[in-house]
Amino acid sequence: MQPFTGRGIQLGLDRMRAALADGGHPERRFAAVQVAGTNGKGSIATMLHCILRAGGWRCGTYRSPHLVSWCERIQLDGEWIDPVALRSDLSRWQAIAIRHGLSPFELFTAAAFDRFAAEGLPLVVLEVGVGGRLDATTAHPQRSVVGFGPIGMDHGDLLGNNLVAIAREKAAVMAGAQVAISGPQDPAVAQVLREAAHRSNCTLLWVEPLATEADGGPHLGLAGNLQRSNAAVAVAMAEALHTLGWTLTPQAIQRGLAAARWPGRLERRHFRGFPLLLDGAHNPPGALALRDELDRLEAERGAGGGPGGGPRRWLLGMQTTKEAPLLLDALLCPGDQVALVPVPDLPSWSRTELVAVRPQLAPQLREVATPLEGLAWLIANPGPLAVVAGSLHLLGAVIPHLDGPSTG
Repeated sequence: MQPFTGRGIQLGLDRMRAALADGGHPERRFAAVQVAGTNGKGSIATMLHCILRAGGWRCGTYRSPHLVSWCERIQLDGEWIDPVALRSDLSRWQAIAIRHGLSPFELFTAAAFDRFAAEGLPLVVLEVGVGGRLDATTAHPQRSVVGFGPIGMDHGDLLGNNLVAIAREKAAVMAGAQVAISGPQDPAVAQVLREAAHRSNCTLLWVEPLATEADGGPHLGLAGNLQRSNAAVAVAMAEALHTLGWTLTPQAIQRGLAAARWPGRLERRHFRGFPLLLDGAHNPPGALALRDELDRLEAERGAGGGPGGGPRRWLLGMQTTKEAPLLLDALLCPGDQVALVPVPDLPSWSRTELVAVRPQLAPQLREVATPLEGLAWLIANPGPLAVVAGSLHLLGAVIPHLDGPSTG
């Protein structure tokens, strides 16, 4: 019924649990919280990590995917794992992985668990890779608090072809948890979460987005209105941890939210002096959120008497496993121009394939061979803020070509 395979992803917990036992059960040597959902997982995990550090706790965070370096997936307190240490850890676990038939993601997760244990970190934030019920991170036995970002359609080839099926896979992380936190969800998703919480005897708490700064809300280090909802989940998870003995004051929560940084999420950068916006939107919900943010920025610019709008240039790379036509429907305005670039090393949508299903967009679509060629095209005719989106893997290929560090 559920052939959870594809693109190297092999969901299931039996292999992972056997491998961890073979490796001495490193997962039993630290407590964990888990973040699931379709979008916003990395942002929630990042904000919670920063809150924990602001509260004086040593902690780790496990994320996926990375942008530029695999080291970005394993954060040890304030630093990413050292590449030499990562290579050593993966080498040490390779034999175990072969013995138990682990996928690359499972091998990486096992090595991460071992590193967290070796560093003596008392608490680790685990971001789910795919789904939840059978994700390798769910092999951790002590996840007392779980949080949910918005749940939408993604990975339908692995999790199910409808929203309810996908929500059930993600909601299953509540098994064994004491408290679960969620921001606003689609009504069908909300019902699935309520049912899963009841079955698991887990307290499910709903939170509304934090107020804006103008209305007295906290300052966030991550840009965008959607981060107000993600921040509310992170704050509620911190408060749940506080009740379980992980002391976190309101002041620490405020400092942590302000300190959070996470590249590729509404991130302002420059290429050859020209401003760009980078966003990892790679599924329909993420595309809608990005479109809402652009509309808000344009409305604010108009209200402030700034320069008018006009056609925008986009650099997009979308894997064939993603619903690229729906992304274009959400993102593009009339007259916008798009350079399509293959996502490095991954099967990607071509212009021919997209025009076949969206013929009306033919005049707006062109192809470029490389991310660097696409960046040069973006700035050849400056207009409204140009955007790079469609895949976190594309952002990882673009970032090395950009000017200097992020400007926030």
